[in-house]
Amino acid sequence: MCPASSSCLCFPAARQASLSAARQMSTVRAAPASRSVAFGAAALATTALAGFAYTTSTNAPVEAAASTIPIAGVKGTTTERTFIAVKPDGVQRGLVGEVISRFERRGYKLVGLKLLVPSKALVEQHYGDLKGRPFFNGLVDYMSNGKAPVVGMVWQGKDVIRQGRKLLGATNPLDSEPGTLRADYCTAVGRNCFHGSDSHEAATTEISLWFGEKAVFDWKQALEPWIASDN
Repeated sequence: MCPASSSCLCFPAARQASLSAARQMSTVRAAPASRSVAFGAAALATTALAGFAYTTSTNAPVEAAASTIPIAGVKGTTTERTFIAVKPDGVQRGLVGEVISRFERRGYKLVGLKLLVPSKALVEQHYGDLKGRPFFNGLVDYMSNGKAPVVGMVWQGKDVIRQGRKLLGATNPLDSEPGTLRADYCTAVGRNCFHGSDSHEAATTEISLWFGEKAVFDWKQALEPWIASDN
């Protein structure tokens, strides 16, 4: 039998007081936990927002700074530029690296590079001088149907327009000189894998069409004095 004491829980009043105190203790202890959960949720939200902001900023395309030279450079100087493209057949055959390798080994500088499936309108504009030829519609479809992308490049260096055409070879691969890209890899005009600007005016038009000024980078090559100096 419990001792007769006012603190004994056998008495209803004591039991009620004890339960009331327990509820108060529970409320006091729970408050910090609620604040902790709220703080944790806020911290997670802040982290998520920061992560989204970082992802958004790092995924934004980088644009070239305003250049002091024309988009196709100055003809006859080390800033001269040309537009070179690896067409869908060249991409399918894995020749992109071969093109880059040959231009770099020759000493030319890559200042623009883009992988894309061009729109029909872009291809029609690019080959506008061939409109009306029997093969025109097939050419436009082959370049724009998405079965393989086009890799566009802008190369810079002395006489790069003329020398770039020499590296590629003749439009008809069967007329190409040995050692050129088309002589090594192509046998048909319709699948000659590559395109190169044929004049400074064409280079200006084609670089503007495929790249625009903000996608061509004017950067300093450390090896340039060892490549292009006339002493």
